[in-house]
Amino acid sequence: MIEALTALTELAGPTALAAFAVFLRVGAAMALLPAFGEQTIPARVKLGIAFGFTVIVAPSVVEDLPALSAQEVAGRLLLSETIIGLSLGAVLRLFVIALQLAGAMAAQSVSISQIMGGAGIDPQPAIGHIMVVAGLAIAVIMGLHVKTAQFLIYSYDLMPPGRLPRPGDLLSWGVARVARAFGLGFGLAMPFVITSLLYNLTLGVINRAMPQLMVAFVGAPAITLGGLLMLALSLPFALEVWISAMDTFLANPTGDAP
Repeated sequence: MIEALTALTELAGPTALAAFAVFLRVGAAMALLPAFGEQTIPARVKLGIAFGFTVIVAPSVVEDLPALSAQEVAGRLLLSETIIGLSLGAVLRLFVIALQLAGAMAAQSVSISQIMGGAGIDPQPAIGHIMVVAGLAIAVIMGLHVKTAQFLIYSYDLMPPGRLPRPGDLLSWGVARVARAFGLGFGLAMPFVITSLLYNLTLGVINRAMPQLMVAFVGAPAITLGGLLMLALSLPFALEVWISAMDTFLANPTGDAP
């Protein structure tokens, strides 16, 4: 019995080390991934999700992992895989930040940025909460878990295990993704910004033509109502653009996303 258990331990040892090496990358990415890494999700649930993704990813990449001892896993992979996982999660987290940015700009444009501005863990206007929750819900419904698993598997070709990414390449990739996120956020909020600009120009002309009219009392409720109507009309199209941008990036992380 003892000999059999010893033989089984020797066989399972390399597999367990390889699974732990995969867990280092998956667990680090899980801390920042959209939907799965939200601050409202308990840490135990995140840990369970990380174990689940490890079981899915490990069989596809275990052959690419070099034969490692426990000392090599603790020394060489602990730092590199954690940095790679955090980088992958941070890049995907930028899509959520783009939605938050779009919601903040839209709310500021229609003068309702203070409504429920402190609700939630991440203080943001009510429009931002609506856009983020709706976007994440649609992403999960459309198979975000499957796309995330594919993205993590592909990351082993993009960033080989046991090797720290080159700082210059990682910096240029991150800066490009940050720029794309800000561009995406501004593009999603563009209808609100343009409408607000035209509306305020109109109020200025009316105020010049009729100085005795209190345009603030007339204009503020109108722009708020108009902003809510515009949100109801434009949000489906905005989320479609956002989902398309995320899918494009997940399919080709090194390419140019729209």
